[in-house]
Amino acid sequence: MPASVVTRLPILRALLAQLLALLVVWLLLLGLVGVLGVRPGLILVAVAQGCLAALIGARLGLSAWWLVINLMFVPGLVLLRDFDVPGWLPLGAFMLLLLLNWNAFTERVPLYLTGREAERELRERLAMLPRDFRYIDLGSGLAGTLSRLAREFPSAQFVGVETAPLPFVLSWLRCLTRRNCHIRLISLWRVDLGEYDVVYCFLSPAPMAALWEKAQAEMRSGALLISNSFEVPGVEPAEVLHLDDWRGSRLLIWCPGGATPDGAGTSG
Repeated sequence: MPASVVTRLPILRALLAQLLALLVVWLLLLGLVGVLGVRPGLILVAVAQGCLAALIGARLGLSAWWLVINLMFVPGLVLLRDFDVPGWLPLGAFMLLLLLNWNAFTERVPLYLTGREAERELRERLAMLPRDFRYIDLGSGLAGTLSRLAREFPSAQFVGVETAPLPFVLSWLRCLTRRNCHIRLISLWRVDLGEYDVVYCFLSPAPMAALWEKAQAEMRSGALLISNSFEVPGVEPAEVLHLDDWRGSRLLIWCPGGATPDGAGTSG
């Protein structure tokens, strides 16, 4: 596998950190047993492996939540063994996590859900647009906000794109009865943003620079790029809508195709 693929995919870096930590701990155990005759307990060995895996993961540039996974993975398996948990349970939990957060493992984009305050601000901003606007949610998750906005603006068209298997199925079923709301199983990088008047995303810092380049190349004049919380590095937004939520979030709005968006200069 090319080194660039390992660098790009955090799940492979996390796996590499786990394997390196296992190798180092195994070598240390051989030394302790062979030279000093010391046999540490299994839980102590597991904790040491977890700490080492987290340290290696940090050196490989993994984000904080990946470091927690690296730290807890092997110790968690040991503790589950002590509690006589069925073997299928941790595997099932991992598969569920994988199906829900597929993009976190492949593109460093966890599953984030748009909060009620952000949804309210979105609704107010969309009300300023012509009634037949076209809206796309890049990484639409469970499509709760998307389906409610589609109900609120029946003359507009709403599209959500999602590649995580379980969120896609659930959101597709959720929007099945809405004629103006459609969910597509496709990567956001394969979507032509020029078809839409509003592009909304709640991703992570990782893809924002590349998304900005794509938006500049494809989005039409006057179309809005709205990001929940995450900035485009080095690019000032045309509008900032402050959200009254526990995270102190913001909706950041740009107009990558040029021209000043309607209602520019407002802030919430």
